[in-house]
Amino acid sequence: MKRCPALLTLCPPLCIALAACQSPNPYTAVSAAVPPAPPQAAHAIDMSAYPAAPRDYGRYRNWTWLNSQLPPGTQWADSAQVAEAVSNGLDQRGLRPSRAPQAADLQVAAETRMETRLRQVREDYYDPYYGGAGAGYYGGNGYRGGYGGYASVPVVRTYQEQVVVVSISLFDARSGQPVWSASAETGSAGDQSDRAKALRQAVQRALSAYPPS
Repeated sequence: MKRCPALLTLCPPLCIALAACQSPNPYTAVSAAVPPAPPQAAHAIDMSAYPAAPRDYGRYRNWTWLNSQLPPGTQWADSAQVAEAVSNGLDQRGLRPSRAPQAADLQVAAETRMETRLRQVREDYYDPYYGGAGAGYYGGNGYRGGYGGYASVPVVRTYQEQVVVVSISLFDARSGQPVWSASAETGSAGDQSDRAKALRQAVQRALSAYPPS
């Protein structure tokens, strides 16, 4: 009988808490309706969701110079020499000059420029007085002791070299988008005949990767 007053004392707060839990929620969930898709969405295709189709290089058959301008010349090779070398190189890749420049499949741009390269050459210098056991000393009798072997001393030499870089770029004549580009370099030394040969070889190396596989 002594515990009843305590239970009666705790009961009112508990009842109030339960009553509060059963009160209505003042917050109301509201969601906006999704707007309907535009009518053209049913017929449109989002090309960005698909990978780009592989380029068909077989449809490129002829070409013309970009903006109807020959490649610029330099002191190493004039414009006509560069144009001839590139034209011959394209011909060997199955691309012919277009008889109607406005209807060409490709537009071609080319240039030559001088650049400096740092070269390193390692040379093995053999020194009879350096290195291995028994090599590189003399005994008290004046004769060389040991096995008489030679030691190799690596020497790295660095020098600068002037090279000519030949760059060739192809553009789709209809869209103007770049299609392919490559470059190759060659030495700049030699007379006019050597330069013409070096230019042709550089063009061939640049075009060797066309069309890409």
